[in-house]
Amino acid sequence: MTRSRALLLACGIGALLLLGGCAAGPNPELSTGRDPAGFLLGLWHGLIPPVTFVVSLFQSDVSIYEVRNSGHWYDLGFLLGAGGLSLPGFLSRRGRPSGSK
Repeated sequence: MTRSRALLLACGIGALLLLGGCAAGPNPELSTGRDPAGFLLGLWHGLIPPVTFVVSLFQSDVSIYEVRNSGHWYDLGFLLGAGGLSLPGFLSRRGRPSGSK
């Protein structure tokens, strides 16, 4: 392994650790309902972040990510929903040859 690749790998690992410290976690002080949010609600929350962000600018009780959730299933739904926003762009470019615009 060359020195530049080792440095790049070390920087990448450091960035992952730094960003991992900023990840959202459970907040026991905040109660948003009886049951924690699950996969389907995570999917929905992943689909609506642009709208939710604009609303959250004007209302302090609205947030993009539900902190009281069921864990990994909510996270999976959120990621699938957020990725679903980019799916039409990927599908529209699929049928074109690589050299054309």
